[in-house]
Formats: sequence, structure tokens, C-alpha cells
Amino acid sequence: MRKYFQFVTLLVVTMLGACSGGTDNKTATDDTIVEDKPVVKLASVTSRDVDQIEEYTAIVEAEAKNNIAPTSPGRIDRILVEVGDRVTKGQKLVQMDAANLKQMKLQLENEETEFKRIDELYKVGGASKSEWDAAKTTLDVRRTSYNNLLENTQLLSPISGVVTARNFDNGDLYSSSATPVLVVEQITPVKLLINVSEPYFPKVVKGMNVKVKFDVYGDEEFEGKVSLVYPTIDATTHTFPVEVKLANINQHVRPGMFGRVTVSFGTLRHVVVPDQAVVKRAGSGDRYVYVYKNGKVSYNKVELGRRMDTEYELISGVDDNSQVVIAGQTRLADDIEVAVN
Repeated sequence: MRKYFQFVTLLVVTMLGACSGGTDNKTATDDTIVEDKPVVKLASVTSRDVDQIEEYTAIVEAEAKNNIAPTSPGRIDRILVEVGDRVTKGQKLVQMDAANLKQMKLQLENEETEFKRIDELYKVGGASKSEWDAAKTTLDVRRTSYNNLLENTQLLSPISGVVTARNFDNGDLYSSSATPVLVVEQITPVKLLINVSEPYFPKVVKGMNVKVKFDVYGDEEFEGKVSLVYPTIDATTHTFPVEVKLANINQHVRPGMFGRVTVSFGTLRHVVVPDQAVVKRAGSGDRYVYVYKNGKVSYNKVELGRRMDTEYELISGVDDNSQVVIAGQTRLADDIEVAVN
């Protein structure tokens, strides 16, 4: 009887231990299930008006650029300006050798005297109409030749601007070549040529205001205006040229500077998400955002718009008033359950 009691006691203890062990295993299994759910952090996103701003880069060009050179070979007598000098329209810049001009001037004076004599005779009937016409034609041809030679002996500036290049010295022989004696550029105003994407063609109009920054001047902004919209679109690049002008009254901006032109095309209402929500797909340029709903996440492909500090404008891919994952994306896949932190 005593042995039977001991056996029953041992059996009860064993069964209690087995039951206890089963409970522990079940708890451990449940904990494992909870831990297997990826833990994510969410952010609520909404749509709002976003400025449609595009930035373009361009090199500053002069409003006008003139190469100063005679049309025929000759010796340079004097160059009257230096690089950096400001010049005005009509100002004499270069004096070429005047020996031929002096000879031509004497010939012109002789033709004028001869014509005056023929004209007096013609008035009193001492010369025929054909003689008067011939003398007048000869005088006109000589005067034209003299004016052309004068223009190529005294080289004047056709514009107001700045001398940006000097390629010869006093006494040099200029022969007809592609190299001018001087280069004068008009830098009030200056212009920049940008290439704008085809979808914006209806939105770009002459006279619209733009902002321009230059690396050399940091964050300082300059006011510009669209001065010309080219009427055709490049079939290869699907862009069209737009010319922007800056008044440049103080002449701080110079040809050759690197500029960044910012053009505003109004506003559009789009969803805006934190930049932490945007995930790049490996092996492609596609961007995705995980959207949370009813305990699961979906893998939504998105089209990015502007980046604004720590946010992205989304052209498409995420609905208004959604919740998106901003942390914990590494363990996520499409349509899986997650735990929210």
C-alpha cells in the first residue's frame, strides 16, 4: 500500500511538470511569432500646394559681341584702348596707317574740284548732260571709296561696352585673318540661354520673371526676365531654348560666369512625404514608398517631384491622408504584416 502511494505521488509530480513545460513552450512560441513581425515607424502624409520650380544652368553671354578689325590688310598705327576699358558707341578704338587714306583724300578733292568745274559749265550750257553725269558718277565712286577706307583706317566701336580682348600691338601688321584686333562686348544687359523641357512649353512666356544665382556670389539673387522663347522644340532632346536677360546695371555679372536660373511654373497640389520614406530599388532607378493600412504594408512605386529640404513631393504613387513607413524598411516586403512602434 505504501509503495502504491509513492507511485501515485511520483506520477502526479511528473504530470504537473509536463503541463508546466507545455505552458512555457507555448509562451515562447507566441513570443517568437510577435518578434517575427517587422517593427516600423509611421508618418501621416497629406497633399498640399507645392511650388513647381525648376532650376537650369547656363553660362552668361554678352548682349552683343563685336570683333574690331579692318576689312583689308594694313599696319596698325595705334591701339587707343586696353582690355577692361569701357567704351561708348562711335568711340575711336584703333588708328590704322593713314598713308593710303591721305592719297585717297587728295584724289577725292581733285574729283570734287573737277565736278565743280563741270557743274558750272553745265549750268551755262558749256557741258553736256552726259559729261555732267559722268563727272557726278566718278565723284560718287571716289567719295564711297574714301569713306570705306576712312572706316577701315579709324576703327570705331559699334556698341557701348567693355574691351574684353586685345590681340595686337602698335606697329603690328594686320593681315586678313579670323583674329580681330580688339573684342568689345556689351554687358548691360547680359543674357543666359537655358533649355526647358517640352511639357513646360505652354507655360513659358516672354516677360515672365526668373531668379538667377551665380556661384561666385553665393546666395545673392539677381532678377531676370524671359526675353525670347524659341518657337521650335528639339526632336532629340525634347527641349526648347529660352533666353533670359539681366539688366546688370552695376555690371557685377560678366560673360563666362556660371549661373543657375530658377523658373517658377505656378503651384500644384501633391502629396508630400518625408525623405526617409523614399526607398530606392536595387538595380534600378525606381523609387518606392511603403504604405501602411490595416496592419500591413504595400510596396508602392512613386514618381518624385521636387526635393524640399527633408521632404519629397510625389507626383504619383501615394494617396492623400495615407500613413507611410519612415523607419524599419530593411525587413519589409509587399503585403506583409508589421508591428508599429
